[in-house]
Amino acid sequence: MFKMATKDLDLASLRIDRSFERGNPPRRSRTKRKILIVLVMALVVATAIVFLKGLFDPAVEVQLATAALTSPSQTNSVLTASGYVVARRKAAVASKGTGRLVLLNVEEGDHVKKGQLIARLEDADVVAARESARQSLLVAEADLYDAKTSFERMRILLKQGLIAQAEYDVAEARFKRVVASIDVARFALKEAEVAVDNTRIIAPFDGTVLKKNADVGEIVAPLAGAASSKAAVVTIADMSSLEVDADVSEANITRVAPEQQCEVTLDAYPQQRYPGYVTKIVPTADRSKATVLVKIRFKEYDQRVLPEMSAKISFLAIGYKADSADHKLLLTVPEAAVATRTGRAVIYQIRDDRAVEVPVSTGQKLGALIQIKSGIKEGDKIIAKVDDRIEAGAKVAVKGP
Repeated sequence: MFKMATKDLDLASLRIDRSFERGNPPRRSRTKRKILIVLVMALVVATAIVFLKGLFDPAVEVQLATAALTSPSQTNSVLTASGYVVARRKAAVASKGTGRLVLLNVEEGDHVKKGQLIARLEDADVVAARESARQSLLVAEADLYDAKTSFERMRILLKQGLIAQAEYDVAEARFKRVVASIDVARFALKEAEVAVDNTRIIAPFDGTVLKKNADVGEIVAPLAGAASSKAAVVTIADMSSLEVDADVSEANITRVAPEQQCEVTLDAYPQQRYPGYVTKIVPTADRSKATVLVKIRFKEYDQRVLPEMSAKISFLAIGYKADSADHKLLLTVPEAAVATRTGRAVIYQIRDDRAVEVPVSTGQKLGALIQIKSGIKEGDKIIAKVDDRIEAGAKVAVKGP
């Protein structure tokens, strides 16, 4: 009896569960499905929260500014004009004679001294003429001795009554003629020497060669009458006499006065400022441009400043006296871009549409600008105006120009 019950129990435990086939899934499968549903619902809720946060928390619109170098004297600028660097002493050096260029001693950029030989023309003919004039002078001077001796002898004989007055007059006339011929020979020799000098092209002042206008072998003529001839051989300039010619509008000329302080910026070196002052206001206007020419002299400049460079001139307030420190460039940003957070000065940059707080060290104020000593560098983009809505991590959007 006991054995039969055990057998029935064992067979019952081996019976197959058909409940899954009747539409009732196992308990473990139902648990996995519930977990999946919960995860999907959590993802939907998170997405909705992000969407609603963006909907009810819109980005703050901001404008950007650029950290730039500024001269302190610019805060006293009353007028800006354009102009060019020129040399007060500049010459296109040419020859008074006509001939073929046989020697050229300089190249562009060479420094020359006053009186230095720059070039020479073919001179065989004028040198021969000079030697002929020199020999003619020697002949005239030799005749002078004979004429003078004869004249003195005739004067003694006339006093003694040994010759007639006519013989004395002949001797005197010959003596005077020889003296006159010597003067003529001397002037002829000087003329020949000048002709030789005209084949030598000499530097008229200390300067720098800017341009070669002719080469060896070319014909040089004073007025360059022939199509193939050259008038000037070289162009030189005194580099210590550089100044700036600026065109100032007629409407603004009342803002300019002699000795007024200026600041010159060359287009080639925009980060360098050169101090200067007004030396002359040319008393005439250009009718076609409606401008007046103003000359500005440098107080100091370096070898990078070259003739014909374009420049911008800032005219400072009349009576303002600038010192060397006023021309030193400072890194600046708009004063409104600097805020105080937890007792320190900060500016904000934008990364991934979010405001990023950057601590900075500030310096002097320059009008609407303020100096930044550390924290950012030139060219960095920052939020131009910071208010209470701008803080670290705040969502921002850049306004259009």
